[in-house]
Amino acid sequence: MTTSAMVSNDATALGLLAVILGFVFYTSSSPHPFWQKFYKYIPALLLCYFLPSLLNTFGVVDGHTSQLYFVASRYLLPACLVLLILSVDLKAILGLGPKAVIMFLTGTLGIVIGGPIALLLVSMIDPSLIGNNGPDAVWRGMTTLAGSWIGGGANQAAMKEIYEVGGEIFSVMVTVDVIVANIWMAVLLFMASKAKEIDAKTGADTTAIEALKEKVEKYHAENSRIPSLRDIMMIVAIGFGVTGFAHFAADFLGPFFEAHYPWTEDYSLTSKFFWLVVIVTTVGLGLSFSPVRHLEAAGASKIASAFLYILVATIGLHMDVSKIMDTPIYFLVGIVWMIVHASLMLLVAKLIKAPLFYMAVGSQANVGGAASAPVVAAAFHPALAPVGVLLAVFGYALGTYMAWLCGQLLQVVAG
Repeated sequence: MTTSAMVSNDATALGLLAVILGFVFYTSSSPHPFWQKFYKYIPALLLCYFLPSLLNTFGVVDGHTSQLYFVASRYLLPACLVLLILSVDLKAILGLGPKAVIMFLTGTLGIVIGGPIALLLVSMIDPSLIGNNGPDAVWRGMTTLAGSWIGGGANQAAMKEIYEVGGEIFSVMVTVDVIVANIWMAVLLFMASKAKEIDAKTGADTTAIEALKEKVEKYHAENSRIPSLRDIMMIVAIGFGVTGFAHFAADFLGPFFEAHYPWTEDYSLTSKFFWLVVIVTTVGLGLSFSPVRHLEAAGASKIASAFLYILVATIGLHMDVSKIMDTPIYFLVGIVWMIVHASLMLLVAKLIKAPLFYMAVGSQANVGGAASAPVVAAAFHPALAPVGVLLAVFGYALGTYMAWLCGQLLQVVAG
């Protein structure tokens, strides 16, 4: 594929991303007063994600022709999930209680009703958004957005087929999806850096989360050691070994269900990526009951976090800030939709006194799925990343049903 970007070699682009990440980490731990003040207001993780988007926006790297995100999401993300889940205390995570699930389901509901509300409100500004029932009708395009925001890519593709969405409106909605979802993720990452202040104001009960974090920190304090080369190679072996196995199994399971049980597409069972996430999560949980979990003492989660930050940078590389002005009315629909989702999340979180963590991860497990829910969860604490993964897998299962329901409501509003 031809590209007009200044840098078309992915190895060079990866080098640029690595330098950006190095710069952010170097300055964020700098004792210099300027950087200390700067990072007091701007979270480091947000920069790791925003600066790469500028490379795409200004044509330095073309995020859409680059294969870096594909490589990071298919190779580094599964390895990262295995290494993060390796040391998970499943009993402690289950002890976090039902609020995480309540917030996740609230997020799903917010997207189901948010779409029709957004279409109704924005059609008052531009009546041409409704009344059209052809393949490029706005409501049809919005069904694919609902699929993506509740489940993921597989659910989005399912909606495109179910509602016979035209190519033109689909490509517009993909742009809206990327930009609005990324802006919302940036907001969540910013809020994560202020979690203590926000939870204190809302009176949220964070005791279960704090207990889990303290348990992990105590384990680190008592067991952590300087990793030897053997330790690092064992961590690499586990991370990429399980990733390789998961790819091998997913390459069989996805086509198997597609060929023999095509109706399971509604559950994302025909998606290889779905199986990839499920398998690495399951194997990671299994290993957490074995002696392998002690690799955490040698820094398994630190290596996983390095993979995660590379993934964050490649996600940022997909965002083009200038595209906002190309389709302002559709962009407005997406923003209003996300505001409805966010408002409902914040309202329910306040009513049940849920910590910000549950709100942020419940939302991102819907909107971003397995690729970015652990990123937001890890912004609170690396030990919490598995919560994001488990909820995101839940989202894949619900995605097609809930997006279909949203599509029915959108059709009613569009008349």
